Amino acid sequence: MADSLAYRVILEPDEDTLRCIIPAFPSIFTFGTNREHALAMAKEAIELNLEVLRERDLPIPEPDADVPMLIERVAIDPAA
Repeated sequence: MADSLAYRVILEPDEDTLRCIIPAFPSIFTFGTNREHALAMAKEAIELNLEVLRERDLPIPEPDADVPMLIERVAIDPAA
């Protein structure tokens, strides 16, 4: 069995769902109704995307799950 590939998945609340942002796959758009569902949908979307890339002999994005990540907020004064 080949080594597994691990990719970062950022879950962002969006009304009644969690949107999945996958930095290594910016063209993927998926979501889930809860954390478990969102991660399952992200995994499925990544697997399908990898299958297409392999079929087309295109490069596979490097795994990035071990990359440190900081998420911060920046407040902007709209009158500025």
